[in-house]
Amino acid sequence: MHEARLTALRAELSRQGLHGFIVPRADEHLGEYVSSSAERLGWLTFFTGSAGLAAVLPDRAAAFTDGRYVLQMAAQTDPALWERRHITEEPPPAWLAEHAPAGALIGYDPMLISEEGLQRYRDAGLAMTPVAANPIDILWTDRPAPPLSPALPHAIAHAGRDSAAKRADLAAALRQAGQDAAILTDPASIAWLLNIRGGDVPYTPFALGFAILHADATTDLFMAPEKLSETTRAWLGSAVAVHDRPALAGALAGLAGQRVRVDGATAPVWFAQTLRALGATVLAGMDPCLLPKAIKNPVEQQGARDAHARDAIAVCRFLHWLDGAAGRASEMDAAAVLLGMRAEAPEFRGESFPAISGAGEHGAVIHYHATPETDRAINPGELYLNDSGAQYADGTTDITRTIWTGPGDPPAELRDRVTRVLKGHIAIATLVFPQGVAGPHLDAFARAALWRAGLDYDHGTGHGVGSYLSVHEGPVSLSRAAKPVPIAAGMILSDEPGYYAPGRYGIRLENLLLVQPAALPDAQKPFLRFETLTLAPFDRRLIARDLLTAEEAAWLDSYHARVAAEIGPHLDPAARAWLAAACAAAG
Repeated sequence: MHEARLTALRAELSRQGLHGFIVPRADEHLGEYVSSSAERLGWLTFFTGSAGLAAVLPDRAAAFTDGRYVLQMAAQTDPALWERRHITEEPPPAWLAEHAPAGALIGYDPMLISEEGLQRYRDAGLAMTPVAANPIDILWTDRPAPPLSPALPHAIAHAGRDSAAKRADLAAALRQAGQDAAILTDPASIAWLLNIRGGDVPYTPFALGFAILHADATTDLFMAPEKLSETTRAWLGSAVAVHDRPALAGALAGLAGQRVRVDGATAPVWFAQTLRALGATVLAGMDPCLLPKAIKNPVEQQGARDAHARDAIAVCRFLHWLDGAAGRASEMDAAAVLLGMRAEAPEFRGESFPAISGAGEHGAVIHYHATPETDRAINPGELYLNDSGAQYADGTTDITRTIWTGPGDPPAELRDRVTRVLKGHIAIATLVFPQGVAGPHLDAFARAALWRAGLDYDHGTGHGVGSYLSVHEGPVSLSRAAKPVPIAAGMILSDEPGYYAPGRYGIRLENLLLVQPAALPDAQKPFLRFETLTLAPFDRRLIARDLLTAEEAAWLDSYHARVAAEIGPHLDPAARAWLAAACAAAG
């Protein structure tokens, strides 16, 4: 089956007069989590990670992913068919430029790549040509239907501001910039702007659609009409006109002669290409919703605190259960137990991403997902890593803990590595930094203790998190590869350094942090700090106290005291006693 699909694709490319084709792991919204109907990369390569791309030529093909998924890609793809490549160390444009025949026409689907993404291929000297029909869609005869989950109102009690106020602010910004309209292709932006949520993709409450925000604050929403009940239409109000998706092309024609903002990084290039062909002036600019969405208002900030406190009760109950589970539970068992505990909360809406429940060597697979084929027992005497999160009506959570399964003391190597990761985590959590600093400027603080030992990890240190939206939210992230967008008060970012020994173990320690103004009496300009939202103990058996500075040890003791005080009263007596012991300061 693997080979048959690749052979059929090559035949279809030849029929279309193409010498190559790129298959991104994206849908027409260029999102991380996609519906089953958009899993084209998975259909072709059988790789199921949430980041990747395939490049197909007549005589060779390559599959690309980042450091989170290199081991998973190696396990899921056929080495006889696919060269496996690290997407940052050997980018697809460079690979194609080296291996494509001279003068080759490389096809792409203009709904599945951004203008900035396409330009990287052109900069490599490739002749890129859009396809009228995606060849994967032609071959994928049993492709699932597009999702039609209902779009639902997101209450002001959780959103904090009504849609009309948000639209008025953004429209004023468009007018000030001399722009007539902005194209919105990110479902998170539309969800935030219109205060709606949905269920079209796994783990993230999106109602898939497109929108045009006009400079007079009116909005055209393009969404399958059966997804919008009369209640939701009334919620949207008369200033939001609802159209079926096929009406989008005609609406773009109505923008002829106007100045239209299109985000070159997040919008499919089809929008810019179509608008230019219709006579509109396309102005490159960031999606106007991205920064306001990332900067949570006071209601959203309190919702995040409430969601994390609720989540912490489930996580601490789970860690208590896990304390005696080694030898009698598997990775899938553990993930199911934690999911069940979270689901007891009335506000629970689902997981925020596929839970990573990895024991021993599976912990080294950065985005490992246990399946019936890979599931194994959590054994005594090894590390167990759990990275998971939840969607609640008032907030989104994401936490990672690395646990020693006991009995006895962990080896010195593990204690050294975990402590170095913890030192990096504390370095971020305690940072005070001037306003205007961006995510890439902070990444090295988390790595310093590992670098001193010649160690590192192959992923970013942190990502933005939405408010009952995407667990991976831009435009800010703590990563060397990120664009330097300044961090601002109100943003929620993860703090998750790690270390991975392939085939042996993985370590990651993650809390979510809320950016706050820092009150510094002698500051000559505004400074920022982090408020820790996540509340769950770190495994003190894995911490080499002598490697911590006095300040780091004091932070750890203070954090654990807070966890015990705030979460302990909500646990049953046995779990409360376990938590008190887990959070006890070193004596």
